[in-house]
Amino acid sequence: MASLFSCCLLVVLLVLTGSCWARDTVAPGRPLAANETLVSVGNANFVLGFFTPPGANNTFVGVWYNKVSVRTVVWIANRENPLPGDVADNAGATLSVSRTGTLAISAGNSTVVWSVTPASKLASPTVRILDSGNLVLADALGAVAWEGFDYPTDTLLPEMKVGVDYVKRRNKTLTAWKSPSDPSPGPVVMAMDTTGDPQVFIWNGAEKVWRSGPWDGVQFTGVPDTVTYSGFTFSFINNAQEVTYSFHVHNVSIISKLGLNSTGNYGLLQRSTWVEAAGTWNLYWYAPKDQCDAVSPCGANGVCDTNNLPVCSCLQGFTPKSPSAWALRDGREGCVRSTPLDCRNGTDGFIALKHAKVPDTERSVVDMGLSLQQCRQACLRNCSCTAYASANVSGGGARGGVGAGSGCVMWTTGLTDLRVYPDFGQDLFVRLAAADLGLTSKSNKARVIIAVVIGISSLVLLFVLAGFLVWARKKKRARKTGSSKWSGGSRSTGQRYDGSGRHDDDLELPIFDLGTIAAATDGFSINNKLGEGGFGPVYMGKLEDGQEIAVKTLSKTSVQGLDEFKNEVLLIAKLQHRNLVRLLGYSISGQERLLVYEYMANKSLDYFLFGTTISIFFSGNEKNG
Repeated sequence: MASLFSCCLLVVLLVLTGSCWARDTVAPGRPLAANETLVSVGNANFVLGFFTPPGANNTFVGVWYNKVSVRTVVWIANRENPLPGDVADNAGATLSVSRTGTLAISAGNSTVVWSVTPASKLASPTVRILDSGNLVLADALGAVAWEGFDYPTDTLLPEMKVGVDYVKRRNKTLTAWKSPSDPSPGPVVMAMDTTGDPQVFIWNGAEKVWRSGPWDGVQFTGVPDTVTYSGFTFSFINNAQEVTYSFHVHNVSIISKLGLNSTGNYGLLQRSTWVEAAGTWNLYWYAPKDQCDAVSPCGANGVCDTNNLPVCSCLQGFTPKSPSAWALRDGREGCVRSTPLDCRNGTDGFIALKHAKVPDTERSVVDMGLSLQQCRQACLRNCSCTAYASANVSGGGARGGVGAGSGCVMWTTGLTDLRVYPDFGQDLFVRLAAADLGLTSKSNKARVIIAVVIGISSLVLLFVLAGFLVWARKKKRARKTGSSKWSGGSRSTGQRYDGSGRHDDDLELPIFDLGTIAAATDGFSINNKLGEGGFGPVYMGKLEDGQEIAVKTLSKTSVQGLDEFKNEVLLIAKLQHRNLVRLLGYSISGQERLLVYEYMANKSLDYFLFGTTISIFFSGNEKNG
């Protein structure tokens, strides 16, 4: 009875632990049969087993998600060497590990179709599927001799790396399936190019179809929205041991992957997350996604911008190499310089292209020990340098402008596969001849400063001059000058103005309009009357600018006619003297004839010299005789 109870208890324990339903390990003498699977311990995220893709007639050993209702295979061991027929046809097939550590897939007739042999023999080896999806071959102490993550297929899982491992001498790449029913390696490959500044490419055979751009300390410059992803950490390692990229998901309940698919003649890289409620994969990023994601659609020194139409344009200082092709919206031949560089005389400068996916860095030169300003100087000293940028903007750097960021990337060839984004990207500093910068001097910066100073000074001078002219016009508004002047005749010849407009001398006097004089004298007010002689009344007045005047009028009934008035004006104008009252001007309006004098508060010497011939103005109401 006790024996029966113990047996039942053992069965219950086995059921509760799942040991009788699933295992995660293959050991010597205990292979995995075609109708069995391994399930990872922990969260039971992954399954390893034999499978036949829909529509295929071959059998593979692979890893797929355990909690995704639609079987999604993420890793395959024997993708180049499948077992003929479906799983049912391969009932005798096994995955086994030998006592020395050789991992093998064998057909039912014991024919080995795929195997892995470690560099040295292992003691008590085991093969285990981990909760990360990694299949590992380890010894009794747990030291890993081989792992599936070193040999990615078409999917990058969290913690899996793509890139170059110099220690293991492995280039970890993603290779798309040939088709949905054929997981054997197709022509579409994603791999890290470590020449120059490392970056990721997608190839379709020998053709490059997409470029990630270099890692800028935060993200790949060709994947600018990575910074907006929440719940992820992205890692890029570049040292003597490896140049690799990987990602980490913070929430272990989130199932996310980066997969490479064959789509037509191009590859498609997709980042997606499983949505259990919908029973489908949610795609939230992919590449290539637009015309500018193609490799160099605008050629060397051309800029691709999906917000422009056409999308291709030349950099400042460059013109289309083939205008006819450019007119047909074919920019693949790119652009050429308008003006050759002048490194010898040191007149070259730089323009900043904002929000850029920097050009192909395959042939670039990288120096992490230089600041951005030192990078600029190094580029100027190198006559082959065509552009430079910061290698690391993780400090908030070169996204914002000159002087920020660290490290130096310099280009010495044409700038290919260059594009700009509305909000992301970094600064690229493109070298141009002085003429294409709008500068022609060796000291370009000084020229700019001088031009600005001259411009500001000229503007200030213009304002001062304008103010002076306004002041002068206001000051003289009361003395409005007519469109013509009356010039008196020559005294030596006795000539007079003959009414024809002909003048022999250049002597000119201002003509005052009647309204101005009337305003100055309060309408010839009796209160402003100084006196009256044979010529007519004399009035005191004040012009708008404050000038005090005395106005001598020719009475309409005066015996003195127009000729006498003209002669008096001529005579007074010719006889101006510092001891005489100064004649300021005259007015002729209809029958009104006026002489405008400077007002004198006291009698002047001319009163005693000329008597009534010339009117003398003084205070009081004395008559001019």
